[in-house]
Amino acid sequence: MNQKPKLWTKDFLIVSSANFFLFLTFYVLMVTLTIYTMDNFHASQAQAGLASSIFVLGAVLVRPIAGKKIDQIGRRRMLLGSLILFLISSIGYFLVDSLSLLLIDRLIHGISFGLATTATGTIAADIIPNERRGEGTGYFAMSTNLAMAFGPFIGLLITQHFSYSIIFYAASLFAAFSLVASLFMHVPEGEKERVSQQKGFKIGDYFEKRALPISIFIGFAGFTYSSILSYLTSFAKELNLMDAASFFFVVFAIFLLVSRPFTGRMFDVKGENAVIYPSLLLFAVGMVILSQAHHGITLLIAGALIGVGYGTFQSSCQAISIKEAPSNRMGLATSTYFTMYDFGIGVGPFLLGFLIPFTGFQGLFIGMSILSFVLIVIYYLAHGKKASARNKIQSEEQFSA
Repeated sequence: MNQKPKLWTKDFLIVSSANFFLFLTFYVLMVTLTIYTMDNFHASQAQAGLASSIFVLGAVLVRPIAGKKIDQIGRRRMLLGSLILFLISSIGYFLVDSLSLLLIDRLIHGISFGLATTATGTIAADIIPNERRGEGTGYFAMSTNLAMAFGPFIGLLITQHFSYSIIFYAASLFAAFSLVASLFMHVPEGEKERVSQQKGFKIGDYFEKRALPISIFIGFAGFTYSSILSYLTSFAKELNLMDAASFFFVVFAIFLLVSRPFTGRMFDVKGENAVIYPSLLLFAVGMVILSQAHHGITLLIAGALIGVGYGTFQSSCQAISIKEAPSNRMGLATSTYFTMYDFGIGVGPFLLGFLIPFTGFQGLFIGMSILSFVLIVIYYLAHGKKASARNKIQSEEQFSA
């Protein structure tokens, strides 16, 4: 009887924990920085939005370079160096006394975040056994999903009951946890890719073309989901559902946790389409229910469906991006995936903000519900069609054998 290779190793647990605290810091600050900027620096909504999104801009700019250079610099060196910078930037918020200094610190913080999460994603991809790629990537991505759920909850809780300085203490503490955890991890170093002798810009040096289609799809998905991250609180306030809204992300996390053991295994056994199409449908239905919510229970049902749907296809797409790439370009595949995802998450609030005066918050979420159904078509064109054809060929070969 063949025994499955071990997944839950010490190093897998450490890299997942380090990744969780990185993203927890990101989400705690993401939901609080806008109002902090307006309250402390009397900034306009546009300036406050820039203070929030410039972090993501820093991450997007550095990811392609990080993916290209990670195995040349060394994975451990990039991870620890970026985590030290991430911690320094987190502490830096205490020293900020002007809007311009805040923007500079946010940009540096975003750059360090882009470097660190490229490193954690690449290291995790190498640690996960090939036979358990979908399951392992799903569990690793759950560290991001849980941060996505608990970060906004912690941030909003602190904003309601404590001063802004407590937010920065929390961010610094989470950053320190990530750094300390990483010190005890054995980091597998990858093969150094042969450096091209051709001079000039080549897109293949900064993006993994085999991971690009699924990464473009996740960019659209991130754009759709950014409406929840940025405007759920305002929508709930308008409906007098703030108590329910504070638990939206907790319900999101609980239902994602319950579903993860089944969905990850199904990915490895039945293939990606068997997991992604149903999860996209659940996400779309959840978005429709969210757009029509007038009671707290309706909002929480939407949170449950969106948690299972979005959390599942997001981690599955990450597994696909790594699976499509050769082993010596896993770092590039990881950075390609997150570059597109970050771009969608980052540009979403800015562009959607222009629509709200015309549509209102409910109109915004109705529009996002329609886009969530369009995502099914985008996935089919980006990867689903190819995956289906590949599975058909494999089935025919097995039958003929």
